[in-house]
Amino acid sequence: MYVCNCNGIREREVRAAIEAGAARPAEIFRARDCQAQCAKCVCEMRQMIQESREALAFAAE
Repeated sequence: MYVCNCNGIREREVRAAIEAGAARPAEIFRARDCQAQCAKCVCEMRQMIQESREALAFAAE
């Protein structure tokens, strides 16, 4: 599934960037060597980052 249609960034690519340390949407775009265009995907990326943080916190308990 595409998260960013403008840049063709798929969900698995976003997750890989987050696992590699991306903590903000801008870092995800940098990892894919592109920039936000319409920014409709930024909210979804932030949600994915937050979910990843919550999963790590839960796993650490």
